[in-house]
Amino acid sequence: MSKSKRSAVREPIQVYLTGAERARLDRLARELGVSRAEVLRRGLDTLAGSGRAQDYDPLDDLVGAFDAPGAPRDLAEEHDRYLAEDVEAEWHRPKRKRSS
Repeated sequence: MSKSKRSAVREPIQVYLTGAERARLDRLARELGVSRAEVLRRGLDTLAGSGRAQDYDPLDDLVGAFDAPGAPRDLAEEHDRYLAEDVEAEWHRPKRKRSS
């Protein structure tokens, strides 16, 4: 088998999508005139080329997360106390039986 044919071999994968994601995938495939697999490959290539994966910081998701009414205003200063209280409450919570 030549090297160019070997690089064309693809590995099948299974992806679980919500109904909305599937509809979006189908719409993109129709609009672009390509298969759903090709839409996913192009999306992967775009994401990998954008540098977003390397620049992503999971802590960015926390920005603004504590602006809800009732959120403690002193969380930055008292985070250790809040964490300790939460852990202690978890210790005293009745354990649920696991189903087998």
